[in-house]
Amino acid sequence: MSAAAETTVKSPRPLPVSFEFFPPKTEKMEQALWRSIDRLKVLQPDFVSVTYGADGSTRERTHRIVKRILDETALTAVPHLTCVGASRAEIDAIARGYWDDGIRHIVALRGDPPQGEREYRPRTDGYAYALDLVHGLNAVADFDISVACYPEVHPAAPSAAFDLDYLKRKVDAGASRAITQFFFDNDDYLRFRDRAAAAGVNVPIVPGIMPVTNFTQLRRFAAGCGATVPAWMAERFAGLEDDPETRKLIAASIAIEQVEQLRREGAPGFHFYTLNRAELTFAICHAIGVREPAATAVEASP
Repeated sequence: MSAAAETTVKSPRPLPVSFEFFPPKTEKMEQALWRSIDRLKVLQPDFVSVTYGADGSTRERTHRIVKRILDETALTAVPHLTCVGASRAEIDAIARGYWDDGIRHIVALRGDPPQGEREYRPRTDGYAYALDLVHGLNAVADFDISVACYPEVHPAAPSAAFDLDYLKRKVDAGASRAITQFFFDNDDYLRFRDRAAAAGVNVPIVPGIMPVTNFTQLRRFAAGCGATVPAWMAERFAGLEDDPETRKLIAASIAIEQVEQLRREGAPGFHFYTLNRAELTFAICHAIGVREPAATAVEASP
């Protein structure tokens, strides 16, 4: 009898995922970053993004990390680019350099005020806001452009209606997806998604998911970006300041509950703010079925 033939079958991924990293400041932090990238790359994310300092201060580090990801992995590396800390000519030159390096996708953001400044002030010779940056990037090359959106309204927006209209203008200018600020009440995302669709925003609105590695740090992040930390969430972490292992379990449970509900509600994928740590993100992805593809040997008839 003939030996059975074997074919390799790959299970389809349930949903697209992407991961965000930030440029490390020290050698020890850089080692942790690359351990996280090595751990998460087997999940075959759609892309991994690398953030950009509030005042453009990490420009060189961002570029170096993106370039190394491109050179040493099969991942699609996506740099963030902001309006802060550079002229239009400088930003255009950065974008052209990225295009020449083979980068086709950029996350276009206004950016935060430089350290020590409370309010954002556009440079007279720069791109004033993210909308202007989207227009500028499209003038440089045919980039795939992601932009930010805010289910709970951008802290600087005068109203929710203004904020939503601004998102539509970014999409009309050429953005191909919107990634949300992190949130913990799924109803905020679902209402925002429905309002965006009604307003004619016809691109995927990808939920940004923040696994909680440090609850005190999370409160600080949330205060800076206008995100709400629900009372029930604070209660779950209460008394765990000196118990990191239990905090991890609670954090994983919260995030898994969140993404499972969002998946049932039709979320188009998930963007994870990893904070350069892989453990929680990997566990959450595993729980929702995003796993390392396994070759399955299937016997075929001779």
